[in-house]
Amino acid sequence: MCRAVFLLAVFVLICPVAGALDNGLALKPTMGWLHWERFMCNIDCDTDPNNCISERLYMQMADVMVKEGWKEAGYEYVCIDDCWPSHQRDAQGRLQADPKRFPGGIKKLADYVHSKGLKLGIYADVGKNTCAGYPGSLGYYETDAQTFADWDVDLLKFDGCFMNWTLLGEGYMNMSKALNKTGKSILYSCEWPLYEWPFNQPNYTAIRETCNHWRNFADVYDSWSSVKSILDWTAAHQDVIVPAAGPGGWNDPDMLVIGNFGLSHDQQESQMALWAIMAAPLLMSNDLRDICPRSKELLQNRHIIAISQDPLGKQGYCTAKVDSYEVWERPLSENRMAIAVLNRQEIGGARGFSISAIPSWKICDPQCNVTQILPQYKEMGVQTLHSKVVVFVNPSGTALLTVTPINSSLKRPNKPHWQDTSIKHKHATAL
Repeated sequence: MCRAVFLLAVFVLICPVAGALDNGLALKPTMGWLHWERFMCNIDCDTDPNNCISERLYMQMADVMVKEGWKEAGYEYVCIDDCWPSHQRDAQGRLQADPKRFPGGIKKLADYVHSKGLKLGIYADVGKNTCAGYPGSLGYYETDAQTFADWDVDLLKFDGCFMNWTLLGEGYMNMSKALNKTGKSILYSCEWPLYEWPFNQPNYTAIRETCNHWRNFADVYDSWSSVKSILDWTAAHQDVIVPAAGPGGWNDPDMLVIGNFGLSHDQQESQMALWAIMAAPLLMSNDLRDICPRSKELLQNRHIIAISQDPLGKQGYCTAKVDSYEVWERPLSENRMAIAVLNRQEIGGARGFSISAIPSWKICDPQCNVTQILPQYKEMGVQTLHSKVVVFVNPSGTALLTVTPINSSLKRPNKPHWQDTSIKHKHATAL
């Protein structure tokens, strides 16, 4: 299955990317912090003041992001999810923050976050209610867009609960227009395809023209089974979703749960590596005030972040499934490749994988330079097409490599050397 999809992926990479939402934002995958997976809808500030959804939580996260190197690493958005508003709009029909939990209001919180050199994200819903039952934006798109602009919000996560799926596209497009009409630069994070897939294959050309990134599949949980299900869905649908991704618009496989409770360190490395390969937004959902040093080091790993933020802006894809391994590859700028070898076997110890079995290893003809980033950084030096080097991968872990062809100036710019002309034309004709 994966090899057949790989051939399709070769074709889509040479096609022009559909026009992106023209707001100049998300030219690289968004990086930041989002409260939902870790803090959910905890509104009990009386008994749990340190973890409830309140202005205090976001101010403390902003403080830590500056103090502990997160901002310097590239994480810039502090994002509010569901459960922030009052249950009623104000007399003018505007959304308002819960006065007990956000006594200063959202504008004051935005000012505070901006004073730290960071940006503030907020949450709303395309339907009549949010998923947690707070007021939705249906019938109030322009009002809510202007309210967010007045509050100086920088990102809107727009959910899709309580909305007839046949009206999703119209609703998401109307909010996109309303945001642009305000004149304020607000990054637009959608969940349009997530809510349409159960009924119909979404129109990704329209989605990309409307949103800066978009959720496709179920919410991530703090578990390896959840992360695996997201990877499986992505691989199964990559011929549809990969062509839509690029500067200005990205597929969003949901939050990074690294630093929480459910993933082993190898599994945390796998999520980080694969999210970088997928050119996914890196939106952490964890408690940055109390995170283990290994998780922090992983999330701030500059080599992985460089793959995520590569200026070529192409999403990676699954290229092979063999012997309980998956190989995922992403073309990078300067004819380089990022390669993730995921060990899906969950028994025994580390297993060896020959790097010459990687589908794009042809870029090492005649030579290439290989760097291992995970599980430990290691310069593997100059290799050839026939190298016998083996990488060892723990159960549910990932080896992450970058490969740089030597004499790459002789190759066509921004096109991997392994693209075969006959394959390209064959599938261009078939499609």
